[in-house]
Amino acid sequence: MSYDRGMLDLRTATRAELIQLIVELSARNTELEKRIVELEGRPPKPKADPPQGTASPPAWVKANRPKGKKKARAKRKLGSGRKRSKATRQVTHAVDRCTRCGCRLGGGSVKRTREVLHIPLRPAEVVEHIFIERRCPVCNKRQTPGAEVLRHEVLGQHRVSQQTMAIVATLREELRLPINLIQGLLQTLYGLELSQGELVAILQAVAAKGRDQVAELREQLKVSPVVHADETTWRENGQNGYFWSFSTPQINYLEYRHSRSGQIVEDILGQAQHTILTCDFYAAYNRHPGPIQRCWAHLLRAIHDLKESYPDHEQVQAWGKAVHALYREALAFRDRHRDGAALECYDATMRFRRELLALGEPFLEKDVPQRVLCQRCQRFINQLFRFVLNPQVPPDNNAAERAVRSLAVSRKISGGTRSPRGSETKAILASLFGTWRLQGLNPFIACAKLLASP
Repeated sequence: MSYDRGMLDLRTATRAELIQLIVELSARNTELEKRIVELEGRPPKPKADPPQGTASPPAWVKANRPKGKKKARAKRKLGSGRKRSKATRQVTHAVDRCTRCGCRLGGGSVKRTREVLHIPLRPAEVVEHIFIERRCPVCNKRQTPGAEVLRHEVLGQHRVSQQTMAIVATLREELRLPINLIQGLLQTLYGLELSQGELVAILQAVAAKGRDQVAELREQLKVSPVVHADETTWRENGQNGYFWSFSTPQINYLEYRHSRSGQIVEDILGQAQHTILTCDFYAAYNRHPGPIQRCWAHLLRAIHDLKESYPDHEQVQAWGKAVHALYREALAFRDRHRDGAALECYDATMRFRRELLALGEPFLEKDVPQRVLCQRCQRFINQLFRFVLNPQVPPDNNAAERAVRSLAVSRKISGGTRSPRGSETKAILASLFGTWRLQGLNPFIACAKLLASP
């Protein structure tokens, strides 16, 4: 039987003919595989047949990962479903007539319930306050209630309530919405027509109300044991400037300045000689008179970039791994001796300093890629292991990075501010809402309380 049998009509072929064709094709396939081994000197790799109707992927495409066994879903505990909210309104559904015979139905029992969460869209209330003048029948004096009766509802001469002002400030700072989107949102959901100028005036009024509270935050920074510092770029009326951030676990203080000089560190922290400043390697923080902890995350990130730039340089790779290993050893010591003796922590700090200097000393005067980072370690050696001497000090400046993240996102959305007053308003609101966020408070409720305070 020849291989022209491939053209055999399968509808008319007998079972024996088909079996014979399969045997011949299998033998031919075995011969071809042997020929491949002779020509290439290696056995061919078995390839799975692609699904019907799809082309084989090119050679440069990475193969799919083998699918692992699907983990069985853990059984839920009894009563672990989503908790239902307390119903504020009930709607009863029942069939009035039998769907089979049409008989009228009454009574019944509850078969099931279903919870639907609904946000009602209601137009904003326009409340007209009427002040009645009355005359005393004894002394004939006419008396009218003063503006103090509205001190818990409105702020100054504004025509919007304090709650509305808190909503506007929260939309601006928490959701980072531009003014025009806040304007459209209030008009769409509540039918409230406010101009963009009035929205800006509302934000300025909230900032003016919180100016004293922000000043108190600044004074608390000066007596805090540890302060994180960082700065991020900002634009005011098209000109470059900087927002400086000084934060603690409970405080987030922000201030806008056109300069990036070290004088700003002195202006904000003053002569806080007992405050430990955690920061990056920017030279402006050298003006701080107290102890400093330089950020290891910045140093290790620079080492990582250097290792990626010189993947084949053995000295760079070995030095980077050694520095990282020393840092991890210092972290482990800090974790084991959080309540240890001060003398023991001091001895460990001195040891880690000597080991880090020993790692970089051979490269300080050589023309090698790691020379600059070795010189940085030598220059800031007294400010790298403060976290070992005082376990309450973090080894990185991640808290400051998180504190300025909202500003960086806001800058990308709005592009900055247009005036010094706008920058001041932004700094006050960002400080207030950032502090409330750190303290675990609801920003809207905290803002409403601030506006209602005397």
